[in-house]
Amino acid sequence: MKISFQLPYHTHWGEDVRILFSDGMEFPLHTRNGEIWRGSLELDPITCPTEINYQYAIYQDGICTRKEWNGVKRRLNLNQAYTHLILNDAWRDRPEDSYFYSSAFSGEEAPYYPSGTEISHSKSILLKVRCPRFRHKKWQLAISGNQRILGEWDVKTPKMMQPCGPNEWCILLDATGIRYPFEYKYLAWDTENNCEGEWISGNNRQISSLPLQEGDLLVISDDEVHFDLPAWKAAGVAVPVFSLRSEQSFGVGDFGDLKKMIDWAVLTGQKVVQILPINDTTITHTWTDSYPYNSISIYAFHPMYIDLNQLETLEDAEQRASFEQHRQELNALPQVDYEAVNQYKLEYLHLLFQQMGKTLLESTEFRLFFKENKHWLVPYSVFCYLRDKYGTPVFRNWPEHQVYHEETISRMAEEDTECRPVARFNYFLQYILHVQLRTASEYARNKGVLLKGDIPIGISPNSVEAWTEPYYFNLNGQAGAPPDPFSETGQNWGFPTYNWDTMQQDGYKWWKKRFRKMAEYFDAYRIDHILGFFRIWEIPSHSVQGLLGQFVPALPMSAEEINRFGLFFRKEAFTKPYITENILEAKFGELKDQVKQEYLFQITPHEYALRPEYNTQRLVEQHFNGKNDPQSNLLRKGLFELINNVLFVVDRKDPNLYHPRIAVQNEPVYESLTPSEKSAFDQLYTHYFYHRHNDFWYHEAMKKLPELTDSTRMLVCGEDLGMIPDCVKGVMDELRILSLEIQRMPKNPAETFGDPAHYPYRSVCTISTHDMSTLRGWWHEDANLTRRFFYDVLGGWGDYPAEAPGWLCDSIVLKHLLGNSMFCILSLQDWLSINEEVRYPDADAERINVPANPRHYWRYRMHITLEDLMQCSALNDRIRDMIGKSGRME
Repeated sequence: MKISFQLPYHTHWGEDVRILFSDGMEFPLHTRNGEIWRGSLELDPITCPTEINYQYAIYQDGICTRKEWNGVKRRLNLNQAYTHLILNDAWRDRPEDSYFYSSAFSGEEAPYYPSGTEISHSKSILLKVRCPRFRHKKWQLAISGNQRILGEWDVKTPKMMQPCGPNEWCILLDATGIRYPFEYKYLAWDTENNCEGEWISGNNRQISSLPLQEGDLLVISDDEVHFDLPAWKAAGVAVPVFSLRSEQSFGVGDFGDLKKMIDWAVLTGQKVVQILPINDTTITHTWTDSYPYNSISIYAFHPMYIDLNQLETLEDAEQRASFEQHRQELNALPQVDYEAVNQYKLEYLHLLFQQMGKTLLESTEFRLFFKENKHWLVPYSVFCYLRDKYGTPVFRNWPEHQVYHEETISRMAEEDTECRPVARFNYFLQYILHVQLRTASEYARNKGVLLKGDIPIGISPNSVEAWTEPYYFNLNGQAGAPPDPFSETGQNWGFPTYNWDTMQQDGYKWWKKRFRKMAEYFDAYRIDHILGFFRIWEIPSHSVQGLLGQFVPALPMSAEEINRFGLFFRKEAFTKPYITENILEAKFGELKDQVKQEYLFQITPHEYALRPEYNTQRLVEQHFNGKNDPQSNLLRKGLFELINNVLFVVDRKDPNLYHPRIAVQNEPVYESLTPSEKSAFDQLYTHYFYHRHNDFWYHEAMKKLPELTDSTRMLVCGEDLGMIPDCVKGVMDELRILSLEIQRMPKNPAETFGDPAHYPYRSVCTISTHDMSTLRGWWHEDANLTRRFFYDVLGGWGDYPAEAPGWLCDSIVLKHLLGNSMFCILSLQDWLSINEEVRYPDADAERINVPANPRHYWRYRMHITLEDLMQCSALNDRIRDMIGKSGRME
């Protein structure tokens, strides 16, 4: 069998086109004019495969510089009845509507149509075309044309096409009787009423001639086709799983409650339920583990999300009664008692493991799960054992096993008499969590609801992955974020930064495995802090706050370059804390002399320096550890500010290169500059933070994000908030990643408030996130700001309401629903805000997180049960009515 490839592609000098086959083989094509690339393969009919999967790629100097979009894979069955397969292909760029090819819209990948395996003609044409959307779900693609085999344009007898991939359709035509010119057009066929639906946009397609021989199969891949349809839009709800409350909850939301939330979404016409990360965060067994973005495993789920109601009941009646009493007490609390919930749920699950664990672990279903997940499940389970045995997750401090050895750890899980039962219990928990989340996920799909997950940008430095794969991380750095509306001193997440060079060497295998695991449960996901794939804000290990960080990777500046901006560089003056008598007076007042005596020494008649034992924020933090009185807090805060008071930060790798300190224009060191120095620094600062890195960071992101976002069929949404380089929008547009739009955090710095009517279509709009105050909480935070919003944005008149009444919240919600974004996903609290009888009286109690507080207790919980929420007819009817009127209920 001979296969001939033909691809029109205009190449530049030094470029060549290759075919990448799914088995790893590369096949080079050839050209005479740099426009049409051709190549042929001869396959042995005895050893040739039954199907080929391939993709086109561009190479330069032996390096792959570009691949075509692979969202719909090129697949072809090889029918031995044909002697020559002719593939007339066209390069596939990522389509504008590539999101419609995700599993969020097209569901499971369609079974591949055999394309001539069962049928063959002496010569044939296989037409393939992509159609991402129909007006009705029960329509399918058909074709009509000027040939007898296509019904001679009789709209009552078009030929039905077959699905052959996500949104891809094909039909095999007998070419022996075709007369030329061959004209055809695609249409939608109403399968329910067995009649014509509507025709695609555009003119008829025409083939003037095809010199086919006996035994030829010509495969023509047509362009994407569209119907004239309004923009698809949907509404949804964002809520952490731990915040859910049902009548049967055990004091915290679980995967059973998630199904009830899906029911509420269906009732109100919403199409999306978005959750926060659900991974295991058990580090200290205290409430500080409540932070869901600091997991000990990127694969393991938190045991507290197990729905006990889906499991066997305890056989011991006395135990059942005792746990039922605890459950009722915990479920009645206004917020999550993290420690008590986990204590009692784990006690219950230990008893259940004794009762049913052996049977479950011997089941065929579990064995399959274990086989597919062993690579992470065994090290995770042993890590949990060692964490508890040694009383710390800091594996660097363990007496043994500080360095991970796969063989040793696997043997421990199987043979160590202390470790083995702990490992088996963790297998038991993770299998239950897997089954229950898969059940909730399938429940959502069957109900037409999109379940959207959340992928944190970082991992804990004390996690399974940091232990087992340390080469992927810079464990000496701390990831965070520069100052933003969430935190004026920046955010220090404490996560290690990534060693992207190492990750690139194996094709980002670590990330791809992570994404593929997510795809087992979710059809869409939010990339937390997508800016981290362009550059991450890395904070030195000696800092507590985020102001002394620097972007990684970045292009630092030399002293000579700084001088060229007109600012004479003085290393000691610009990189060491600038401390004078006036500064001490302003920061410490009457405590000034105490500060000078205890924490400083004098270096000139007018300047001071910090003593070595207090010259970093970590040292200051240790000194004041456990002290929470007003004076200690004032001293701690003031010393932190002194340490931050530098004009430049020394580069993490090269001590002779520098980065301007972020947000330094409000610091005394900046005020100490002359007017001409300030002007020079401002020009340098603007160049560095807003222009210098755009092209550099664009290429950094394009190395990673295409590989990762294409590794699954999930819909990709990015959290692109904060200090956004200009290149971010271009990359997200190019990869069709949905942006996040928040009215009080407009992307345009010239605006105070965004306008939902002008948001990009490919976006998710919301009113508040888990890191922000809710709509009602924001309303009374800054009366001057919300007064302006009331009159200028809402067009309000009369008295300004100091608190946000239901009608005002309703108006803001409706404006978002009527906006241009594809998705309007609101927090549960903001949905409830429109009804004063349903919403919680205390708006501030509904806040989930305060980013400025690194020790915030994540414990917000719904104030009413999901069962009661389903009965709130006035609220639910209003939400459904608004969603319907906004065109978000297709």
